[in-house]
Amino acid sequence: MTTSRTTIPIGELSQRTGCNIETIRYYERISLLPVPLRRGRYRAYGPSDVRRLSFVRRARELGFPIDSVRALLALADGGAASCAQARDLASEHLRDVRVKIADLRRMEQVLGDTVAACEADDTVSCPLLETLCTSEAR
Repeated sequence: MTTSRTTIPIGELSQRTGCNIETIRYYERISLLPVPLRRGRYRAYGPSDVRRLSFVRRARELGFPIDSVRALLALADGGAASCAQARDLASEHLRDVRVKIADLRRMEQVLGDTVAACEADDTVSCPLLETLCTSEAR
């Protein structure tokens, strides 16, 4: 397949953005990426697709959910007036991330305590399994 300078096959798009080909196809199915033009059987992408996919990939790396990525994409097309809305989305996401970090720290503490109890315990019952059987959160 011969390509012009502005036509990029899916494999090259994947390489340029570090995004798996199946993920690219998924993003097309859920309309995060526009359906590409076709050159015969092959998808043909352009520089704007590289930018858009890079944007999506980076937002996902930062943990933004798909709906937030969709909103951020819409805001990215909206100019300077959308900066406050993007900040609001990011602030909300930051709050969620901080809650998850606190939850992970609690999990780390319980797991650390339980593993230490397993290492020190000579009883028949397993402290880890006993911890998992209890319904109370520590």
